[in-house]
Amino acid sequence: MFLSSNNAMDASALQSLARLIRSQRLAALGTLREGTPFVSMVLYAEASDLAAFYLHLSRLAVHTRAIQVDPRVGLMISQPDPGSGDPQTLARVSIQGQAAPIPKGTPELDAAKTLYLTKFPDSERNFGLGDFDIYRLVPQTARFVADFGKIYNLVLEDLGRAGKLPAT
Repeated sequence: MFLSSNNAMDASALQSLARLIRSQRLAALGTLREGTPFVSMVLYAEASDLAAFYLHLSRLAVHTRAIQVDPRVGLMISQPDPGSGDPQTLARVSIQGQAAPIPKGTPELDAAKTLYLTKFPDSERNFGLGDFDIYRLVPQTARFVADFGKIYNLVLEDLGRAGKLPAT
């Protein structure tokens, strides 16, 4: 369940959130491995309405095996550090939710695969390997840091409103 927004997101903050999510390709994925936090790098594709994130994961990977035991995950998407200025002002969103594989042979899997390959065309070869599945991460809570002191506890509607904005 999403938290209540601690302060209303204006159009500029919503646009910043949408731009951050849509412009990045890498995220840090946090899982629980034998009760201990484990963080790894993953590629992600976002649903157009930002209501779900898709991860193409190998069942051989430590993070995937952790998800199979406990589907609770965290996904951190961050603006890249340009190497100058205060890195604490970089935009970032931390999403907590549940991840589960999308069942094979479903229209949702076909749509997720198309979305993923649109963002990562070089991943086509991985779809031919037998140990990869697409996981759907459904956000439950999220926190967006737009800049120093501009911090938002997101409600589901915030992601939905950001998802309706045109990509820029």
